[in-house]
Amino acid sequence: MPDNAQPVSINPDGSLAVPDNPVVLFIEGDGTGPDIWRATQRVLDAGVAAAYNGARSIAWKEVLAGEKAFKETGEWLPQATLDAIQKYRVALKGPLTTPVGKGIRSVNVALRQALDLYACIRPVRHYPRVPSPVRDPDKVNMVVFRENTEDLYAGIEYAAGTPEAQKLAEFLGSLGAKIQPGSALGIKPMSASNTKRLVRAAIQYALDNGLASVTLMHKGNIMKFTEGAFAAWGYEAAREFFPGRTLTEKELWDAHGGKRPEGMVVIKDRIADMLFQQVLLRPGEFDVIATPNLNGDYISDALAAQVGGLGIAPGANVGDGAAVFEATHGTAPKYAGLDKVNPGSLILSGVMLLRHLGWREAADAVEKALSDTIASGVVTYDLARQMENATEVSCSGFGGAVATRLLG
Repeated sequence: MPDNAQPVSINPDGSLAVPDNPVVLFIEGDGTGPDIWRATQRVLDAGVAAAYNGARSIAWKEVLAGEKAFKETGEWLPQATLDAIQKYRVALKGPLTTPVGKGIRSVNVALRQALDLYACIRPVRHYPRVPSPVRDPDKVNMVVFRENTEDLYAGIEYAAGTPEAQKLAEFLGSLGAKIQPGSALGIKPMSASNTKRLVRAAIQYALDNGLASVTLMHKGNIMKFTEGAFAAWGYEAAREFFPGRTLTEKELWDAHGGKRPEGMVVIKDRIADMLFQQVLLRPGEFDVIATPNLNGDYISDALAAQVGGLGIAPGANVGDGAAVFEATHGTAPKYAGLDKVNPGSLILSGVMLLRHLGWREAADAVEKALSDTIASGVVTYDLARQMENATEVSCSGFGGAVATRLLG
């Protein structure tokens, strides 16, 4: 690392203190991870250079997770990696393999839980010429805030036929629950504290970005005391943390005739299955969606499909002390080392990282260069096979095309 590189720190008010040469960690990822990482690093460095003329730069520092970590250390997620993220605050991560039948359940989930990265943030928007299965993909412009630490992803489950499952079934039976003999069982914890901090972050994002609404996605008509509570706690968070800056849909119509006062955020809720329909039929009505963990997994991928797929869907896992930005797709091992896959997801996750640092000029430049490159028809195979008059390029070729636009 350069001698002048410094870690990102946190100010007393909770905001980030970002030096001109911050250390940013990277985990290159498994499978196609190294390919997309190299393309992404080139693009992000070009964006920073173009925006700040050498006055700012990123000092990249590698840490290990996934297969590379296991081969070198015998651990899928070394403690040294967690310690480094806590120290340096910001990391960019490629896709990681989930161990099958050994080790931890999921490196990604373990990373989120160990660092309390409670908000999974997934912005979804359409870029010109990207193929889409829907008629008006340009109307899709939403940000999903998915609770990252509990719900069924807490991993509290017991295999069918085990003593633990039998013991839990007997206990639930003593409470009046009817459990089919031999069932596998899972527990769905949801808390007021974790829900409220997630919804608070979602509302703050809407306020900071001038967005009109935050929709609480839930299945509270069936799961009344978990997902129903999520919606109730979400409304409570709006009242507690943002008095005078938020209002419900009922208040919007009763007090304002349906016209939103400038600077106010409307808090509404939708049943999960209804919302899946409405984001297809009336996508313009939704800006930010706040959701429990499992619903958020589903809706974020479904929205990504509307704008062209996971290849251009960025994501971030953010907590109060650290943030890890990541490609949202899998490792695609059959393409590993072939320099073939689309690096767009990781590049756009890097755009989110730049905005997190407060480097909006660089972020905007990179996003525009990527959008313009796609619009020109220079794309990787996944998009080229669906576009007319496209020029198919490699993963590194796409990264090079974007970087060239940035540097002129």
